[in-house]
Amino acid sequence: MDRRQSLRFDKVFTVYLTSQEGMTRGIARNISAQGIFVETREPMPLGGRLKVTFSGEDGTELSCLCEVRYQVALNYASPDGSGDPKASRGIGLRIIAYETKEDHPLLLVDRERVMH
Repeated sequence: MDRRQSLRFDKVFTVYLTSQEGMTRGIARNISAQGIFVETREPMPLGGRLKVTFSGEDGTELSCLCEVRYQVALNYASPDGSGDPKASRGIGLRIIAYETKEDHPLLLVDRERVMH
């Protein structure tokens, strides 16, 4: 039984992850109003916070503040067993707030209040 309360969209797209250690790129696999799963090359600390930026084809950007809730490391082979084993790593993120550019400076907007 699926415990998720929010509708999830399975869509593959590039995102940029910014933390205190710097910026890296990830591949988002699905997203909902409350969270996102991102494939990453390196693990991120549980409970860590980072900014996730989505870039549209038209140059628009949307960012959100997220918390790392879990990490996944998968090792798998092709269905017929041929070829080299593959590996994938990812993080489950809880979206804390969305960033808007409507006012200056940038604001982080969550469901109940505005944080400066």
